[in-house]
Amino acid sequence: MSSSFPRRQSRWLAVLALAVLLPGAAAAAEPPIPIADFVRHGNFSAPAMSPNGKYLVVTQRAAKEPRDEYSTVVYELAGMKIVSAVRVAESGDIPWRHTWVSDTRFVTTLAREYGTVGQPWLTGELVAANVDGRGNAYLYGFRRMSSRTSGYFGTLTNDQGYGWLAQVPRSAEAHILMGENPWSWGETARTSRLYDIDTVSTGRRTVAEINQPGFRFAVEADGKPRFAYGYDDDAEYAVFKLDDAKREWLPYASAEKGDLRPVSISLDNTKLLSTLSVQRGPRALVSEGVDGSGRRTLVSDATGDIDQFEWGLRYQGPFAAGSSVGVPKLSYIVDPTRSDAALHKTLSAQFPGQYVHFASVSQDGTRTLFSVYGDRDPGAVYVFDAPSGKAALLYENRPWVKPERMAEQRPISFKARDGMQLNGYLTLPPNRGEGKLPLVLLPHGGPHGIADEGFFDTDAQFLASRGYAVLQVNFRGSGGRGPAFEAAGYRQWGGRMIDDLVDGVRWIAAQGTVDEKRICSFGASFGAYAAMMTAIRAPELVKCAVGYAGVYDLPMIYDEPDARLGGKAYRYYLKALGKDMAELNSYSPTRLADKLAAPVLLVHGSADEVTPPAQAQAMREALTKAGRPPEWFYVSGEGHGFYAEKNRAAFYEKLEAFLAKHIGKP
Repeated sequence: MSSSFPRRQSRWLAVLALAVLLPGAAAAAEPPIPIADFVRHGNFSAPAMSPNGKYLVVTQRAAKEPRDEYSTVVYELAGMKIVSAVRVAESGDIPWRHTWVSDTRFVTTLAREYGTVGQPWLTGELVAANVDGRGNAYLYGFRRMSSRTSGYFGTLTNDQGYGWLAQVPRSAEAHILMGENPWSWGETARTSRLYDIDTVSTGRRTVAEINQPGFRFAVEADGKPRFAYGYDDDAEYAVFKLDDAKREWLPYASAEKGDLRPVSISLDNTKLLSTLSVQRGPRALVSEGVDGSGRRTLVSDATGDIDQFEWGLRYQGPFAAGSSVGVPKLSYIVDPTRSDAALHKTLSAQFPGQYVHFASVSQDGTRTLFSVYGDRDPGAVYVFDAPSGKAALLYENRPWVKPERMAEQRPISFKARDGMQLNGYLTLPPNRGEGKLPLVLLPHGGPHGIADEGFFDTDAQFLASRGYAVLQVNFRGSGGRGPAFEAAGYRQWGGRMIDDLVDGVRWIAAQGTVDEKRICSFGASFGAYAAMMTAIRAPELVKCAVGYAGVYDLPMIYDEPDARLGGKAYRYYLKALGKDMAELNSYSPTRLADKLAAPVLLVHGSADEVTPPAQAQAMREALTKAGRPPEWFYVSGEGHGFYAEKNRAAFYEKLEAFLAKHIGKP
């Protein structure tokens, strides 16, 4: 076995001499990994390097009660010396993504956490700051609404929508192009706009607008809008192209040949790179002239969408693309001698079994900021210096996690009872014996458009560290497999989607790895719903069920505020769930509690705004009425998944005890 790569030493390393970090054999007497190691949050995120390669900006977390606090911290890469630390957001806000607009100024997109289930929600706000911590400016967001007073972010005006960073044009220093999607009840709800914003003065001018709600723009390198795309009033996807002569948006005829999603426009403005679904199958990456001519396929996968992209040299588009189904694998789509593609290939060879992601490349291509992560490694961030041919470790995302003690995650593929091909992952405990393992079925949330991927999963790793095999199935309706696969889950929440999960359990049991008499289901959000439904539909297999921040009564969804407004949320539910109340009742665990014989643990937070506490309370009442009261863990102040580390640890303790009680300790 090769020697361990010295990740925990922040020193320069020759790229060609990088050693491989492989999982080692842990001593049999080694104690279990502490729960604290799984629930601790990483201290750094969202790294971005300045165009001159001199500075690094990151989001830095500080542990606080009752909520952690976040700052935007700028380092000088030489020696990792702190230049400034700025609270560019208010309490509860997260600097989600940083984008440099000059060598000394950057723009931050804000988000807000509503719990640990799923990603934080982008709030549609953009702020700007200088490397020295000065010059803070609020560029766009709801905090401007109905206010014209001077405050912390400067003079405010009236914004009633969601803003998103479209591009940093190369033709204007410290400017950005920002798309605006007004709220459905706003003054101009039907119009999507593109603004040029001076990030210093905060002045803005309209560059383009289209009379379509919620549209996005594809922009040329110098800032000229060329395409607009999104869903029209009939919920049908549409692409428009700006006709310079007529100065109006016209339907892009080439898009009619398939479901086409623009990715980027070439530096010379002659080629459009897009993902394309033909006959609603998995999306391929295609290139064509901006006039729709000469379309050719660059990368495709028979099973999965091309949804992984690697971007390198600024304004030159992605250099590699691939699918996240199974083990993520990239194909290089540019001249292999191009510096960013060649470096990525070299670095990837030094980290076999892991994924190398380029976060930033300096304007002159001499410095590259990259991260490395995998199924057993939550990742680390490095900077590569081309003149010296060396790379330096900057930080690890969660340095207390030892990859050699984490569990192997195996991609799996099987056929559902109706013949549909499904995929997923089986995580197996390290140092397992010869006997059959107890199994935890771990369905993901969402459910539509979300998918389990082959990267580090904290829940799966925790369960495996306690000796359980973990099964994750990308049931129909999941993302990453094309529009038809996602649509196959519509109105099937309690039907074929649950069949897929049960079929996955039966398939795994038939392989002889797990004990079919010791199986429990555990999930969060929709996954909690699926955990209950699998126990109802397959009581001979599923011996216990755990629901975390779950939805259990489908008709109740239509009583939630977002649905009552009759906007996008309502239209989504109509498509995904339908409104046949008899069907929704037959798919609701609250209405089927008398059929749920397995022991249940219900976990919820009192401040959950995604799945209201009323959902968990209704499930608890239904089970109690059926004579099988569940174990109950209800935490005040927590949202959609517990955020405080002490509450996460308490949940894992309850989960571990519940599993041991009902399917036994491995």
